[in-house]
Parts: sequence; C-alpha cells; structure tokens
Amino acid sequence: MSLLPDVSDVFKRVEGKKSDIVKTMGAHKADFGPHVVRMRKGAIPDYVKLTPFQDLSWRVMGRYATEKAANNQLLEENLMKAHMKIRAEEYYSYIVMATIIMAIVGVAIAVGVGVVLLGLLGTSIMLRVIICIVAIAVLPMMTYVMLSGSPASKAKGRGRDIDKRIAAAMSFISAMASADVNIDVIFKELSRQKVYGEISAEAAWITRDTELLGSDILTAIKKAARRSPSSKFQEFLQGVITTSTSGGQLKPYFLLKAEEFQKENKLAMKSQMETLGMLAESFVTVVVAFPLFLVLIMAIMAIVGGGDSGMMVTLLYLVVGLMIPISQFGFIFVIWNMSKESAM
Repeated sequence: MSLLPDVSDVFKRVEGKKSDIVKTMGAHKADFGPHVVRMRKGAIPDYVKLTPFQDLSWRVMGRYATEKAANNQLLEENLMKAHMKIRAEEYYSYIVMATIIMAIVGVAIAVGVGVVLLGLLGTSIMLRVIICIVAIAVLPMMTYVMLSGSPASKAKGRGRDIDKRIAAAMSFISAMASADVNIDVIFKELSRQKVYGEISAEAAWITRDTELLGSDILTAIKKAARRSPSSKFQEFLQGVITTSTSGGQLKPYFLLKAEEFQKENKLAMKSQMETLGMLAESFVTVVVAFPLFLVLIMAIMAIVGGGDSGMMVTLLYLVVGLMIPISQFGFIFVIWNMSKESAM
C-alpha cells in the first residue's frame, strides 16, 4: 500500500486556498508579526494544562525550581525535542516534589519494615541497616534519575520515529515540489498527513510558527532544525535553508534527498535482514540444539552416574523450566523489537 496520499486531491485543496499561501521570498516585514487567524467553525483552542500534582509542585517549589532551571539549558532543549508541553521550571519543580515525596515514602518503609517488622522478627542489625539505607536512598534517587531522563528518552523515541519515516516523507515532499508548490504549503500539507508520524508533528510546528507566530518560513525552518531530535531531519532542514539563501532551486534538492533517503532505507533493510538471518541461526543453535543435548546428557548422567541423582534432577527442572523459556522469550523480544522499529 502506498504511503503517498492522493496528490491531485492535495493540489485541489491548495488551489482552493490561495489566501493561505505565504510567499517565501520578498515578503514585506509588515506582513509578519501578530495577526488574526481564522479558525474552522466550531474549533476550540487547546489549552495546555498541568496535572493536579504538577500544579501543586509548581505552587510549592516554583521559586526554587525557577532559580535552578534557569541554568539547565539541556532540560529545556530535551523538553522541546520531546514536544512535552511544559516549561523547564515547571517540570523541574515536578521532579523535585516527586523526589521529596519518594524520600518520605522511603523513610516510612525504612521505619515500618527495617525497624519495626524486622525488629520484631529478631533479624540482625546489619540487615535492618541495609534495608533502611536502600529504602531511604534508592527510592528518591531512582525517581530523580527516571524523571530527569524522561524528556531525553522521549526525544530519542521521536528521533527514531522520524528516521524510519523520513524516506516516505521525502517522497511526499518531492512530489509536492514537482508541482511548484510553495515550501510553506508543502509543510502545511505534510502536517496533515498523520501517516508520517512525528514528521507531521515537526511540520505542524513549522506551520504554527509561520501562521500563528508570524515568522517567515526560513526562520521557522531554522527553529525546527534546532529543536528536531533527528540528525537526518536536521540535516535536511539545514539544506533547505542553505539552498534557499544561496539562490538555489529547492525542487532538485528535494528530489536528490528523496533518492538519498530511499537508498539509505534499502541498505538499512538489507542490514536488518542479515541480522535476522544471524538471529535465526543463533536461535537454532542456542535455544534448540544446545538445550536438547544438555537435557540428554544430564538425563543419562542421572541414570547411570554414581553421584547425587536428586541434584541432577533439580538441574533438569531448572534447564527445562527456566533456561529454555527465558532464552526463547529473549529471542522473541529482540526480533519483535527489530520488526517494530522497521515497521512503517
């Protein structure tokens, strides 16, 4: 099934909305800036709201978080790349508040389990001290690390989604450019094609900058290149800027990038097929042949051996009940993850 929409239908919509087209070159400065945007009938603005816990965190820790987050440029960049609609100081207050609450929970667990419960059971003091230290230190530390790394993790996930769909998106862009459609209209139409995943979200932000925030198309593309989590998409947008400012033609550039990404996609698929073939051979060797020979050898040793046959039977149960299922699920998870990443 083709990923490209009906291009003729797209062109009809574009031709029917001549007033929406913004000239990319030679636009007067008075055309930019705050302006009235006509929304569709019945459309309601989508307001970004904090969750109740995030709102409480901002009210309690807002002043402290504002001072600390002011110098944390990396957090702000990761939030922007992850498209998490929350300010850096608000998110940092959420991290601090969640860490404090988990520290209180850790102290309660340490007192309840490490001191009271294990004290009544008469366990050693050393074990109780270890449990108290783990409960007090590990819970808040894990909370802080997980919440701090969540924006970067989401940004990387968006980057992977962009990289796997960029070849199909370039085909759409090159098809639109072949019909001499303006670059701002191309990104606007790309933002409506949800089949391209996070690329459509990036295009939607470019359209937002041009139509709502009053930026010209090249400034909007520069901003998109800085906040994009994909190095491939960044390179593509930088090429658009360079080609436009140097007086080059965008149509040949789009066709060239579409061909380049298609070749890269074919090479990636070929590499993945080779990896799957290697995994299949490893599966036969590690999961099928090796456990079979191991079970036969251990069974023979349990029958004719003069050692502890009970221990050998226990080992057989471990091999059959644990080693074989765990190894099978491990291979299944790896293959499923690879097929998920390559799915379009």
